[in-house]
Amino acid sequence: MIWLTDKIEFPSYESATKEGIIALGGDLSSERLIFAYQNGIFPWFSEDDPIVWYFPKKRMVLFPSDLKISKSMKKIMQKNEFQITENRAFEEVIYSCKNIKRSDDLGTWITDEMEQAYITLHKRGIAKSIEVWKNNTLVGGLYGIEMNEVFCGESMFSTLSNASKLAFIYLATQKKYNLIDCQVYNEHLASLGAKEIGSQFFLELLKRYQ
Repeated sequence: MIWLTDKIEFPSYESATKEGIIALGGDLSSERLIFAYQNGIFPWFSEDDPIVWYFPKKRMVLFPSDLKISKSMKKIMQKNEFQITENRAFEEVIYSCKNIKRSDDLGTWITDEMEQAYITLHKRGIAKSIEVWKNNTLVGGLYGIEMNEVFCGESMFSTLSNASKLAFIYLATQKKYNLIDCQVYNEHLASLGAKEIGSQFFLELLKRYQ
């Protein structure tokens, strides 16, 4: 396994393990994170572990035209009980993603260092959040990295049923992105139309749209 140095670079894609690990170590500086996302690489690690960088062999993505909205979700949306905003409460969203109890594998471990790194990216206009409110209370949302016509999703949370789905549907229907990177497979996003594609095809799309 290759350990990164202070130089901002990553090894060749071919060096990634079957689990998708491409490198260890380095830091979470804005420059390294931006370079990583530009090349389809993202950090995913637990507290007290070294930084682990991933480039999965299969990539979970959503093409917005493939978005699936169930009849039940359409009914919820028609009730207009929720309000959706952008970048109104980024720090609250990432804090909630970090601390909410999960019964599934959505999202990723968010360490204190990672939380601060993405807040810094947000202040630079690179990281973005979608918030879902009900009665002026934040009940769901997501955040990720915006690169022109590509949105790289990082994590989402929900304290009320369907709130995170509403955030994702909103993101996908803004006609702003041609590709939403969901990183790795999970049933929640598959139910909304996301699917796995090969890493080479993903890189071609990334180069085309970012």
